[in-house]
Amino acid sequence: MTDRPDSVVDDETIADERVDQSSMPRHGVLQRLYTGTGAFEIVGRRRRWYLITGIIVAVAILGIAIRGFTLGIDFEGGTRIQFPASGEIETSQVEEVFAEATGTEPEAVQTVGSGAGAAVEIRSVTLDQNQVEAVQQALYERFSPVGADGTASPNAISVADVSETWGGQVTQKALLGLVVFLVLVMVYITIRYERDMAIAAIAALFFDMVVTAGVYAWVGFEVSPATIIGLLTILGFSLYDSVIVFDKVEENTRGVLHLHRRTYAEQANLAVNQTFMRSINTSLISVLPVVALIVVAVWILGVGTLKDLALVQFVGILVGCYSSIFFATPLLVSIKERWGPIAKHTVKVKQKRAEAAERIAAGGSPAAATATATADVDIDAAPAPRGRASSPAPGARPTGKRARKRR
Repeated sequence: MTDRPDSVVDDETIADERVDQSSMPRHGVLQRLYTGTGAFEIVGRRRRWYLITGIIVAVAILGIAIRGFTLGIDFEGGTRIQFPASGEIETSQVEEVFAEATGTEPEAVQTVGSGAGAAVEIRSVTLDQNQVEAVQQALYERFSPVGADGTASPNAISVADVSETWGGQVTQKALLGLVVFLVLVMVYITIRYERDMAIAAIAALFFDMVVTAGVYAWVGFEVSPATIIGLLTILGFSLYDSVIVFDKVEENTRGVLHLHRRTYAEQANLAVNQTFMRSINTSLISVLPVVALIVVAVWILGVGTLKDLALVQFVGILVGCYSSIFFATPLLVSIKERWGPIAKHTVKVKQKRAEAAERIAAGGSPAAATATATADVDIDAAPAPRGRASSPAPGARPTGKRARKRR
């Protein structure tokens, strides 16, 4: 058994690694996703993702500014009239009867439920007592709704006045809950991980909220209490997805300041690749019940009030998956590389690689330059190298200063 010098072993190890990387077959996209070897450059191309994110936010804000929100009766106040739908009733017929009886146009007329439980719902501005009596009589004469006792009666037509005060109280409590939620999230992530991760996670949450609100504005769905509940629900999902990625980033970047094989950005990119399929699978499993809610509750049962909850959850889950992968982690890296020890470490790594490139260009040994630039040693304690190789290929196996020994 003979021991060989570390430098020779390092040169051979890196040479073997180069052969392994060059001889590796090109796998399909799905296989690279599942193996999580870092083959997808996400963090390194973060400017592209920032541009895409900015476009998405701009479209969402444009929708909010141009179309605005369609507030439900719970927030604006008004009168809600509902009666059983006996036979085939066209909403246009109901609108015509309502306008003739009250002298005003209804804000919305829709059929809720299906089969024997189907009903027609009318929403309008607040009506006075004379208008209520007139519309009840007109609807009874035209459609003859049947009550619970099985007989046609004007009492089968229910009328309820809704005050906008209740909607305002719901909005205030929702905003208060949102502020408390964000503060607790900031505190927890700062204590458990670090401040920069907390900032990136909160930025991703705001992105999710703005985009979801923008989709609501463009689609024109009515904002109801169910919408507020759904919005708060997706914030928790988005946060969960971001924390999963951050946990892997923390694991991969532990001790990175003492090494110069990879930068913080490269290790973070590897973490995103390693959690890619977990994020996609989690989002897919979460979307399936929402799709079932849309199909069964809205299309089959005709419960129109649930479409607000279903839409906000469907959009929120998809947007939350995007933000945790393509926005939160790249933003974290950008914050880290702007100042502090990570920024200095990144500069040192790039300098060593540049020096190695110059050495190779001057006719030096590529293997020795690669060993000097990529060996995992203390970046401050190691002597200043005169060579560098290019940055490690995505998914390359890290090598230590002490490599295998040949017997």
